[in-house]
Amino acid sequence: MKLFEPHIHMTSRTTDDYAAMRAAGILAVVEPAFWLGQPRNHPGTFEDYFLSLVGWERFRASQFGIRHYCTIGLNPKEANTPAIVDGVLDLVDLYLEKETAVAVGEIGYDDMTAAEDEILARQVAMAIDHDLPILIHTPHRDKKAGTRRTLDLIRDTGIAPERVLVDHNNEETVGMVLDSGCWAGHTIYPGSKMDEPRMVAVVQRFGPERIMVNSSADWGISDPLKVPKTVAAMRDAGIPDAAIETVVWHNPVAFYAQSGRLDPAEVAVPLPVDQRLLWQGNTVLRGQTPRSEEHTSELQSPYVI
Repeated sequence: MKLFEPHIHMTSRTTDDYAAMRAAGILAVVEPAFWLGQPRNHPGTFEDYFLSLVGWERFRASQFGIRHYCTIGLNPKEANTPAIVDGVLDLVDLYLEKETAVAVGEIGYDDMTAAEDEILARQVAMAIDHDLPILIHTPHRDKKAGTRRTLDLIRDTGIAPERVLVDHNNEETVGMVLDSGCWAGHTIYPGSKMDEPRMVAVVQRFGPERIMVNSSADWGISDPLKVPKTVAAMRDAGIPDAAIETVVWHNPVAFYAQSGRLDPAEVAVPLPVDQRLLWQGNTVLRGQTPRSEEHTSELQSPYVI
């Protein structure tokens, strides 16, 4: 079964993670721009970060047979830093033109401030101008109220709900998101947020339509193999393969294909590995022998499915 990881922060991960993900069947990832763990005080630091998302990280993924796409946006946590907002949004507007930027995101709420209202609305307007879908971050605290506030603002902006992916849902919010016509993402974390059994129950209750699963793996305690592990849990629970494939492949492909920058036929073809290639003179190998398709067997993993 082909897998698509629709929300993962690979900048924070290792090459071992890429290798394990590809061995588990993950053919493509979307990496949203996000908060790097401490405040950034200068808009220019975002430009280097955005450059890495459309350049180096895309190359690094390709070295392990994974297609890499990204979303570009000012995250809600840093929307509360007024000194950087206008400069960063100018950069967002510029980098949304890049060919592998498949949505505006992740945008939304953190503390649900008036500043976050304004920056979310401004970035939704950018998405409409660039004809791109949006990826929404819902707050970790008071998630139900934050999701309702998100849906109210989204409705007022006039963006079509089928172009909106509301992420980090749980059992309290998924129903209202699906009722709104938006797509519902779910982050599977070790020890917090949703876990595999809870996700199984969501799919059993709501079905697979417009539902996605991701690991959102970043610099914190997280697991980049949560998508294949959730597939295994759904299979163990008797959910049909067709429904599982809808959740972990067809839905994310269909959503991000709305950008016009992700070809569903192309992304379904495994990306050949050729580690003889360089990125601006650099390699990921650190002296190891390059691997390429003609002389490398597939990696193996306990999560091959």
